[in-house]
Amino acid sequence: MVDQAVTLIIADDEAPARNRLRELLADMPGVSIAGEARHGAEAIALAQQSGANLVLLDIRMPQMDGIEAAAHLQKMSSPPAIIFTTAYDAYALQAFDMSAIDYLLKPIRRERLLTAINKARALLPAQLAAIRPMQPQRSHFSISERGRVLLVPVNEVIYLRAELKYTTLRTAQHEYLIEDSLNSIEQEFGERFLRLHRNCLVNPHYLLGYQKMAEGEHQWVALLKGIPETVGVSRRQLHLLKYLAG
Repeated sequence: MVDQAVTLIIADDEAPARNRLRELLADMPGVSIAGEARHGAEAIALAQQSGANLVLLDIRMPQMDGIEAAAHLQKMSSPPAIIFTTAYDAYALQAFDMSAIDYLLKPIRRERLLTAINKARALLPAQLAAIRPMQPQRSHFSISERGRVLLVPVNEVIYLRAELKYTTLRTAQHEYLIEDSLNSIEQEFGERFLRLHRNCLVNPHYLLGYQKMAEGEHQWVALLKGIPETVGVSRRQLHLLKYLAG
C-alpha cells in the first residue's frame, strides 16, 4: 500500500499506545497521519472528514470497540483499509488468523507495522462475520446515506418495523431504513427490544401504555414517548404490554 500515498488514522483509547504508533510512523515515506481517535465513533467521524485510506484500529475501546467500528466503516462509499491493533493473546486471535485479517500484537514493532501497511485491504463481509463473535453487543446502528455513514445509538431507537426488504428504525427525530432483519436484531439485543407484533420491535423504555384502536374492535396499539404514531400489538403479546404498563 505504501506504493501509493497512505493517509491513516490512529484509533486507541490509551495515549501511550497512540504515541508509540505516531513515533513508529514518523519516518515512513509516503505515510501521513490524518488524526487520532479515542474510540470507534471518533474514528468513523475522522475517516469521513479526512478521506483517510487506512485505520489502525484498537480492538478494545470504550463507547465503541474496534470490531463494531470496522463494520460501520465498511458501509462508507470508499471504505478504508483496516489493521487491528491489540494486546489479545494468541489463542483469542485465531479468528483473525483464520479469516486472513491483519492485526498487530502489542508492543508493535516497526518492521511488522510496515509489512501490515503494505498489504492492508478493506475488509470483506465474510471476514467481519468471522470475528463478530469476539464483539460485545453493538452500541450503535449505522445507516448509509449518500455515501456517508450515520450512527444512531441503540438506546435512542424507539421501534423497529419490518418493511418489505428493509427495516424502519424510528427515533424521536427521524426515520431511517436499515438492512438488518428483525430476527437478527432480536437475537442480538435480547430484551432490549420487545416484539409486540410479528413485524415490530419496541424499546420498552419508550412505552407509555396501550389502547384499543376503536370501540368494539379487538386491535390494540402501544402508545410511545416522544412520537405521535402508535404501533400495533398482537393478541399474543398484549398480556406482556399490560404487565409493563402496570
